[in-house]
Amino acid sequence: MSALPSTPQLESPATARIDSRWIWIVFSVCALVAFGLFFIPVFIIRPFRYQAPRSLLIAMALRQRAPLGTAIAGIACLLCAFMLWRTGGRWRKALLVLAMCVVTFSAVMARLNHFEWMFHPIPAAQFVAQSQSKLDPKEMVLAVRFGSDARAYPISQMAYHHILNDVVDGVPIAITY
Repeated sequence: MSALPSTPQLESPATARIDSRWIWIVFSVCALVAFGLFFIPVFIIRPFRYQAPRSLLIAMALRQRAPLGTAIAGIACLLCAFMLWRTGGRWRKALLVLAMCVVTFSAVMARLNHFEWMFHPIPAAQFVAQSQSKLDPKEMVLAVRFGSDARAYPISQMAYHHILNDVVDGVPIAITY
């Protein structure tokens, strides 16, 4: 028996299409995971909205795992995008770029505390005597008293800023609402 030289088997277009579909599926799932790990907590944890305890628990758990999860999903998306780049046309490449932008945005934002951007502490609080105050008598205030020093913080102002650093009778405090 003589050995025939083996010819390399070329991958059929149908096989390449099936492999490409699986890579697209992996890419899509990883992109959705990265997107969800950042945007689900953002959607649930919204100020001045009711937050159910169970959904808040889920949002906080996702927020805690988001930095690592978005990094892993982002790397997987990047690898899939490299494999898919040569197989796609102009629209598929545009979709890959758009998805990678969203994944990158999610991965970066998962590492930042964007809630701090919404609630700015009051940098230098100014106080007036009660007799000079223009507050309505029915205005609700947060009150603090240490020793002989007392302060009142209007709820209407605290609702926007949510935090104020102050010193009352020599004691540094943080007022929050």
